[in-house]
Amino acid sequence: MGLLEKIKELEKEMERTQRNKATEHHFGLMKARLAKMRSQLLEPPKKTGLSEGFDVQKHGHARIAMIGFPSVGKSTILSHFTETKSEVNERDFTTLTCIPGMLYYKNCKIQILDLPGIIEGASEGRGKGRQVIACAKSADLILIVLDAAKFKEQKEKILKELDLVGIRLNKEKPHILIKPTSGGGIQLMSPYKLTKVSQEEVRLVCHEYKVLNAQIVFKDDYDIDDLIDTLEGNRRYIKGLFVYNKIDTITMEDVDHLAKLPDSVILSCQLNLGTEYFLEIMWKYLGLVRIYTKKKGNPPDFEEPIVLRKHKGGFSVLSAINQIHRDLVQSFKGAIVWGKSVKYSPQKCGLNHILEDEDVLQILKNSK
Repeated sequence: MGLLEKIKELEKEMERTQRNKATEHHFGLMKARLAKMRSQLLEPPKKTGLSEGFDVQKHGHARIAMIGFPSVGKSTILSHFTETKSEVNERDFTTLTCIPGMLYYKNCKIQILDLPGIIEGASEGRGKGRQVIACAKSADLILIVLDAAKFKEQKEKILKELDLVGIRLNKEKPHILIKPTSGGGIQLMSPYKLTKVSQEEVRLVCHEYKVLNAQIVFKDDYDIDDLIDTLEGNRRYIKGLFVYNKIDTITMEDVDHLAKLPDSVILSCQLNLGTEYFLEIMWKYLGLVRIYTKKKGNPPDFEEPIVLRKHKGGFSVLSAINQIHRDLVQSFKGAIVWGKSVKYSPQKCGLNHILEDEDVLQILKNSK
């Protein structure tokens, strides 16, 4: 029996199993086994021509990946916001490889990837699904592009596929610590009351991953899926934005409804509707901070900002210095900052000072 058949069999067993207190331990164990098999299924194959067109080098200050079913308008969006002219056609699967474009916005360079139309079963490797997912996992923001007239079914299927391949949209990484010990078995610890897992369930799942002796510390009331994600260690927690495209094909009442949904933006490139707001909300979700540098006696350099990202070290003065040159830390004497992050401008700050968007930074160095 192949790996895919084993997965189908286990899924059927889970469907047949009635969930109650007596079966919760067994259910958690089946979830862990299923997660392990899915990870094996999605392991990249040996280097072949199948990956051709997907090895796109990362450029710019951030990367955005567009995912959606065929003919939802991803190529139109790429052509509208970048100088790349991706082929636009009413036929399905016009885009067969990953097509990159560069968006210039607020003095930042943002790479946008137009990925082939994702289909049901991408998590099983269908329709170049492995390559599409690998590109998506490298992104700082995922745009799920939906046809406004057919969004319900499309949205449900794409979210399911992304979840199956370990992409967690708009979710914080669980703060679960696994500290191996020399003995004592599995010890579950938490400063919170745990209502979603039991000691025995945690023990069984840990044993499935060959973790026999460890302190498992839950820093919140997490469930068994969060523990499995932590044990797998290959999950990607990425910001996601639902882009309801082609709003010119639906009623104003439907447009109003879609605009009010969480993590959503409405758009029509054909009629240039919602394009400015789309850029604003995209910028907000990327969470970039621009820092302008200034040399003593000179005006700030507003053309080439240092761009900081939270998951790349944070927004501190130290992070900004490391982007300029790591050796600068050795001679660092202090920093003078102008902008929203300080109580008064200019203000002298240290390495741990947290900067805000469009702050101006002057670095003071020790004299030799």
